[in-house]
Amino acid sequence: MGKTVMVIDDSGSFRTVVKLALSKAGYGVVEAGDGVDAINKLGAAGKVNLIVCDVNMPNMDGLTFLKNLKANPAHKFTPVIMLTTESQEAKKAEGRAAGARAWITKPFQPSQLVDAVNKLCV
Repeated sequence: MGKTVMVIDDSGSFRTVVKLALSKAGYGVVEAGDGVDAINKLGAAGKVNLIVCDVNMPNMDGLTFLKNLKANPAHKFTPVIMLTTESQEAKKAEGRAAGARAWITKPFQPSQLVDAVNKLCV
């Protein structure tokens, strides 16, 4: 089994597009519908090598999830790519401050995401 990427987005069709791109590139994919769902699945998912996360989601948004993730010693160094419609510098700065390693704005090219995952997935 290759490396595992968790994809967190409240849009099921969007998760499917990302999963397809990552699966073709040889990654295993775990899906979550929001930050709460992701936190619940992280323990059960085994080793997650990288997380792709939306910002605007119900229950727990992406930046809140990111802060919770980085506060957990087990996931402190897990790279996170924010994949979102948000393009304001203030949001990007907040994401970087919380620990995001990359910020990709929707709509995006699947190859752009795969390149970023390949660079950051350890």
